[in-house]
Amino acid sequence: MSKRNSQAAKTAARERLRQERERQAKRDKVKRQVIVACSVLGVLAIAGGISYAVVQSNKPGYWEEAKDDKLVKPANSTGANGTTVVIGKSTAKKTLVMYEDPRCPVCAQFEETVGTTVDKDVEDGKFKLQYVGATFLDGNLGGEGSKNGLSALGAALNVSPEAFLKYKSAMYSKKWHPSEDTDKFKEDAYLIKIAQTVPELKDNKTFQNAVKNGTYDKWALVMSEKFNKDGVTGTPTLKMDGKTLTGSDGQSAPMTVADFNTALEGALKG
Repeated sequence: MSKRNSQAAKTAARERLRQERERQAKRDKVKRQVIVACSVLGVLAIAGGISYAVVQSNKPGYWEEAKDDKLVKPANSTGANGTTVVIGKSTAKKTLVMYEDPRCPVCAQFEETVGTTVDKDVEDGKFKLQYVGATFLDGNLGGEGSKNGLSALGAALNVSPEAFLKYKSAMYSKKWHPSEDTDKFKEDAYLIKIAQTVPELKDNKTFQNAVKNGTYDKWALVMSEKFNKDGVTGTPTLKMDGKTLTGSDGQSAPMTVADFNTALEGALKG
């Protein structure tokens, strides 16, 4: 091989190497640009995600928004906000005020033990029953079953006082009342399922639509405010003429029929 040919081959080889380096440099530049672009997009995505999360966390929850809903008062209620729920014969001279929270396990125990006696006394005209619903257990335990359950009770009251009493009894029964840490009453379908055991509410589309649409959600919140303003600290609480009815311990609500009858007798005479 001549020197000239050898030199030309080397020159050609160097030119090919130079061109390959230029191509590689371009590829590296493009790669860096892609990496930078992706990094920027990633940062923006993270920032966007954080911003979205902040916005979502600051958005009011459903029940917070329900405070601004239009108030719909159930039929068979009275008072400016429909929170006066009195059931019984107009001829009854005394009124028993009953404070209950739908999720309250002690309320369930009271209803299962004494509830039928209360209902019979109301039917017999011994006294009228005024119901005041509470939702404080949602705040104490987390969840929304108290509020949703109270709203469903409003839907039952809208049907009739009898439907209200029977539905309340069913909700507190051993079969349907969940433990307070199980927020079962937040489920509309579960509340409607319970209502299927109440003749006045069975397949009642007006009731079912009211539960599904949250027709009485605002009413439940306003009722809960009434409970808070009355200064009652626990449920169940029973009052007549402003005095609290208690069991044999002198502190808690009467949890047996005997204790209830004794407390009631004294209250009716007072």
